[in-house]
Amino acid sequence: MANSICLAEYLFSRLKQLGVDSIHGVPGDFNLRALDYVAPAGLDWVGSCNELNAGYAADGYARVKGIGALVVTFGVGELSAINAIAGSFAEQVPVVLVVGSPPRSFHETKRYVHHTLGNGDYEVFARVVKEFTAAQAILMNPERAPHMIDDTLIECLKQSRPVYIQLPDDMAEQQVSKSLLSKPIDLSFRANDKSREDAVASKLLERIYSARQPFILVDGGTSRYGFAEEVDRLVRTTGFPTATTPFGKGIQDETVPNFHGVYQGVMGKLNYASWAKKCDLVMRFGPDECSLNTVGFSTIPAKEVRIDFYHHSIEMNGLEAHETDNLYVKNVLKCLLVKLEGTRIHKYDPYPDLGTPRKLLEALSPVEDKQAPIDQKTFFQRISSFFRPGDVILTETGTMSVGGREFVLPPNTMMVNSTTWLSIGFMLPASQGVSIAQQDMAKTNKDGPVRRTVLFQGDGSFQMTAQELSTVIKKQLNLTFFLINNDGYTIERMIHGMKASYNDIAPWNYRDAPAFFGAATHSSYPVHTQKATNWGELEAALKDVSDRERGLNLIEVIMDREDCPDSLRIYTKMVEDEHKAEQAG
Repeated sequence: MANSICLAEYLFSRLKQLGVDSIHGVPGDFNLRALDYVAPAGLDWVGSCNELNAGYAADGYARVKGIGALVVTFGVGELSAINAIAGSFAEQVPVVLVVGSPPRSFHETKRYVHHTLGNGDYEVFARVVKEFTAAQAILMNPERAPHMIDDTLIECLKQSRPVYIQLPDDMAEQQVSKSLLSKPIDLSFRANDKSREDAVASKLLERIYSARQPFILVDGGTSRYGFAEEVDRLVRTTGFPTATTPFGKGIQDETVPNFHGVYQGVMGKLNYASWAKKCDLVMRFGPDECSLNTVGFSTIPAKEVRIDFYHHSIEMNGLEAHETDNLYVKNVLKCLLVKLEGTRIHKYDPYPDLGTPRKLLEALSPVEDKQAPIDQKTFFQRISSFFRPGDVILTETGTMSVGGREFVLPPNTMMVNSTTWLSIGFMLPASQGVSIAQQDMAKTNKDGPVRRTVLFQGDGSFQMTAQELSTVIKKQLNLTFFLINNDGYTIERMIHGMKASYNDIAPWNYRDAPAFFGAATHSSYPVHTQKATNWGELEAALKDVSDRERGLNLIEVIMDREDCPDSLRIYTKMVEDEHKAEQAG
């Protein structure tokens, strides 16, 4: 029929319209018919080694492209992916989980088949996933299915959260109307009431104009809520001292003179906690108050001085909840920027001496002893010279994520880290997704520069999801991979059990991994592995890798098993002291 289309192709066509060019997943008997329609919809299939890795990869893809998707099978497949989906929910990443389920008749008759619990309950897995998805659609009715798909995808993007779409096997090839495909999904937010918007903007400006020690704090929600551009303009226009949280790292241009790194209270190399606590205005954009993002809650400013900007609300003393509820905050910020009068903004004279990451890096003396072992005290600062505009940099949970807060980033650089879910092993599959996204975007800009994906991961985390390196090789992706070999779970050692055997891991021959995972069969795909045991070898490796834009570059960096960033030592000491106080108390 000319005006109809198979339901699976409808779904994949909608994903294509929304910006998905590659879809991740693992084939299974209940999704195979649906997978036949991936290519006809213009999508590239990226088969992962398992469903968990596919979920991680779809998350990484979404952080770059704005939306990601994976297809898995019923029960065993979706439960395998569930950890990744929960992480996407916790960290506000729009991922579409598509699950191929048994035919509708099996649901209706509660037939005892494989991939079920054997009790006839076909809804149990959807009930589990409902707890950490923003919307769910179980497609049982061909007439309603296209509308249900559209409504679910809208929630995915508007809430920046994962969603769940269950596609029974016999529904994949059901003919449905394709009329909706002629119109793009409407993702616009309802316009604010102009009088409400103006009133709120005016109250915000009163607070800004009266502030004598203001501070801007850019958090992870800034990008998720779509107002990073407006915040950057505010930072530049006001000149107020600005920092990010760990979760917000990479969102704000770090080359502006009023940028003062990641605010970590007493933890960081830039310690201006006493100054920050005296601020009479702290503007927090997209705040996330997770303990790790706020250094054990110590960097949360007093309610009286802060203004918190969320997606659809603003919290400020003197501003009633009903005044800002359901306001599209991006447009409020646009209104504020139009009204902002530079002459009424307090100008620091003299400007506070808070230090900047760039000045710290410039003041760092070159390594004199090239044979000295590589340590985490300065590694993360020194490696900053390797970065260039356009890079997407991923830091795995643990010492890499904590140390990565010390990176000094060039403009137009993106950071991918985790501050809430912290599932170790996430970053290698996520880097695969990021690399796929970079590759997809390059197809529309063939004359543009090669954008690099740069991964920092420890040996313990690598062992969690190592097989996804084979997908990187299979898809011939560009990835620069710094694999930190410090002989086990160092961050766990710092927390508890420094000498305990449970923090040990099996020793692997890491530089042999690409060959084991098939690199030798792709002669046209450049793969280079190196080992750096001291600063001199690291410098040589960096120079060599800087000249290589394509292929897989794996640098195994040897570090001491009890070495970590100074900031992590401070934090774990704080946690230990709190634990002792609770035990005594």
